[in-house]
Amino acid sequence: MSLKVAFIGAGSVGFTRKLFRDILTVPELQDTEFAFTDLNKRNLEMVAQLCQKDLDFNKLPAKLTATVDRRAALADADYVISVVRVGGLEAFQTDIDIPLKYGVDQCVGDTLCAGGIMYGQRNIPCVLDFCKDMREVSKPDVLFLNYANPNAMNTWAAIEYGGVNTLGLCHGVEGGWHQIAAALGAKSHKEVDLICAGINHQTWYLQVKYKGRLVSGDELLKAFESHPVFCKTEKVRLDILRRFGYYTTESNGHVSEYVPWYRKRPKEIKDWISTDSWINGETGGYLRVCIEGRNWFETDFPQWLEAPGETLAPETRGTEHGSYILEALETGRCYRGHFNVRNNGVLSNLADDCIVEVPGYLDANGINIPVVGDLPLACHATLSASVNVQRMAVKAAATGDLTLLKQALLHDPLTAAVCDPNEVWQMVDEMVVAQAKWLPQYKKDIPKAKKRLATEKPLGTRTGKGAARIEVKTVAQMKKHAAEARALAAASDKAAARRAKDAEEGEEGRGRQAVARNARGRGAGDDAKACQERDARRALKECTDEAK
Repeated sequence: MSLKVAFIGAGSVGFTRKLFRDILTVPELQDTEFAFTDLNKRNLEMVAQLCQKDLDFNKLPAKLTATVDRRAALADADYVISVVRVGGLEAFQTDIDIPLKYGVDQCVGDTLCAGGIMYGQRNIPCVLDFCKDMREVSKPDVLFLNYANPNAMNTWAAIEYGGVNTLGLCHGVEGGWHQIAAALGAKSHKEVDLICAGINHQTWYLQVKYKGRLVSGDELLKAFESHPVFCKTEKVRLDILRRFGYYTTESNGHVSEYVPWYRKRPKEIKDWISTDSWINGETGGYLRVCIEGRNWFETDFPQWLEAPGETLAPETRGTEHGSYILEALETGRCYRGHFNVRNNGVLSNLADDCIVEVPGYLDANGINIPVVGDLPLACHATLSASVNVQRMAVKAAATGDLTLLKQALLHDPLTAAVCDPNEVWQMVDEMVVAQAKWLPQYKKDIPKAKKRLATEKPLGTRTGKGAARIEVKTVAQMKKHAAEARALAAASDKAAARRAKDAEEGEEGRGRQAVARNARGRGAGDDAKACQERDARRALKECTDEAK
């Protein structure tokens, strides 16, 4: 009997089509029934057309339906995959711009800090609606695979308040894995084995083995400091490695906004980041590439649809966890990855109720998560601050407690380093008013917030564009360099962008071309120019934009 896999937020261009294709590379899953659903009918139809083209070209028995009726899509589903961005780019803009008025300068704003917390306030009521539908119309043992950020908060809400078996999925561990391999001079990331654990986007490489030999923190630091690119692009991560003894998973830009030390003084931000790539710390960088990627996709869609089809085969399969999870659970083939789950003692010095990102194994017996033990104390202290913010933010979103939401922002590390309590309270009022149409749980509080904003002295008076803001390119500007624009559109997928960049950076030195080929999944014989040309062609077909 074939499986049914439902995608919520299927108008997400890159994630949907990429995961859809990956699943179809598994022979046993090629008769899967796919159900796509999205509030944005236009985006849904565009993505469905591209995916149907893939089915037709490969002559596979799988079936695809697309509907704006979510319950119809979820009916009898075995697996539900969420790739939503509630509020789309309109809300995302306010996540970046309003905090900036109060001095909170973010690169991404989708996991923690002011933007990530407000993103969670929009997503969690929807996540709970998804869970209600799954409990009522999906298979009794349905598995919810959440890709949407803020991943830990969404996963926490689905488990604690939604009552649905949930895994949170992210590709952050993979990016750092390829970086470590490149820094150590490995010919392939497979020469490096590791144990990585923490919370989503703040996960730590607790043990690194290169060719079976343990690599100390000092050795790893020296390798990164001597790397001609990483020493310039990963200044925040290397500073943390220098002081903590452990490398962390997320990009320089991500990490810089989760802690209070690197973006607190505007004049010093550029000392800790680089602007050669948005992911290294650019102010509002992810928002920019999402806007550019979405605009380019809509402009270039006819060419995408007319482009020749591609054969779906094992060698075209990506590295996202989703298809491997389905394969493991349905065929019994073991898969090892890193998953976001409820802690329950896996990291013994973090709270049991929090969501941790830890190693796990899947096969026909289900999901198995081994105990990792205590985190090093400095890592634990950093994560505990984030966990406490997440706990307050999740409960605020689920219950509509505006005071608790303000308390969550008050305790956020970067927000607290920049804002005083009065500024935090007013900033939250301004954000809930701006995002009112996506925040039904605060319906009664929003009129009061409007009144306060009308009578209080404005505190968010900063007018700068941020320490490292880059203007959004127009479609006309991108058309002048179409291949570059298509590659830029692909950069809105954080993992693809990082793997591609890590691969390019890894070419500088002994064995680096092999690292690049592995990180990109290319064949032996591809050189850097060929990889870049192929990326541009693929970007025509796979504009990876999480934003809807």
